Amino acid sequence: MKIYIDENMPHGKDFFHGFGEVITFSGRDITAEQLKDADILLVRSITKVNQALLSLNEKIKFVGTATIGTDHIDLDYLKQRNIAFSSAPGCNKVSVAEYVLSALLVLAETKQFTLTDKSVAIVGSGNTGSAVYQCLTALGVCCKLYDPPLQVAGDSRDFCDFSDVLSADIISLHVPKTMQGPHKTFHLFDKSVLEQLTQQQILINACRGEVIDNHALLTLALDKKAPILVLDVWENEPNIEKALLPFVELATPHIAGYSLDGRVRGTEMLYQALVKYLNVSPVLNSKNFKAPANISQISVSPNITPELLKSLVHLIYDVRRDDALFRTKVNHQNGFDLMRKNYPERRELSTLTLNFTDPLNLKTIDFNQIGFTVNDTKRIE
Repeated sequence: MKIYIDENMPHGKDFFHGFGEVITFSGRDITAEQLKDADILLVRSITKVNQALLSLNEKIKFVGTATIGTDHIDLDYLKQRNIAFSSAPGCNKVSVAEYVLSALLVLAETKQFTLTDKSVAIVGSGNTGSAVYQCLTALGVCCKLYDPPLQVAGDSRDFCDFSDVLSADIISLHVPKTMQGPHKTFHLFDKSVLEQLTQQQILINACRGEVIDNHALLTLALDKKAPILVLDVWENEPNIEKALLPFVELATPHIAGYSLDGRVRGTEMLYQALVKYLNVSPVLNSKNFKAPANISQISVSPNITPELLKSLVHLIYDVRRDDALFRTKVNHQNGFDLMRKNYPERRELSTLTLNFTDPLNLKTIDFNQIGFTVNDTKRIE
């Protein structure tokens, strides 16, 4: 078989070489001509898989995306052609949650507020939104969930109204891009909604750029009426509205879910899906390839302060690194995509084991739920 894999999919060749010839490609530039002899196609979010892309291919059997979202895949077309499909739901939920945490710890320092004094509305309560909720509530932050589709479907959790979202101190967006229907998310935050936010509120978008009307947001920013902004995703990527950048506190090029651990997890999930489709036994997992973290253990005092917590999180991931890189590279030719392609290694909090020097009272902060690995031989329940 010929297996075409996005070049930014970590360990793609390692996982899939046993199935046949592995050919890597640029996800933004792949053409129908290049794919005409593909048996398997594995992509990331920047590749639109539709009739146009597969028009010259009469043999493709399986398409997979190493991402949570599927809005870049024409699922109806694949079903029509009887092409098997798989995605990787939840693969990078931890990474996105840690991006949000890192950003909020930065803003708490620069804007001089205490995170536990703030209310957070999480828009979208699937895999990623739930991971954000778990991480922040473990810190003692008051979080509300907003997700009409899940609420209608009978999810038993408590959900808030959209008015509660608009009144929250912090709004964090984690929805898929849906263009129509009663719960469409395209321009969910349009001009009329954005105008209801204050300059003191924080708006974080780490899902899809089109959820916020970027033109309306720029207009408000120019009038000095925009909220405090953390934007990882943008409309019209990679040709984003660069005029927005000076008004964004933390700006990054769609890398919130780009931890090494999350990306390898996505590759592994596609491997498992292909193994199941081909009805063969799996022989590999991510442990075969992932290198140990550079910093894997640290001894910590149980006297936890906000400053110490921030230091521990940023020891593993500090979003300011990516913000600085992005602002430096965004004006280079293909700068947006090149930063994603050459993204510096980033690990998840779970790769760091905290060894507490004295008993730890987990009723104060639950480090396991935040994401760290805790040596719990000394703790007070």
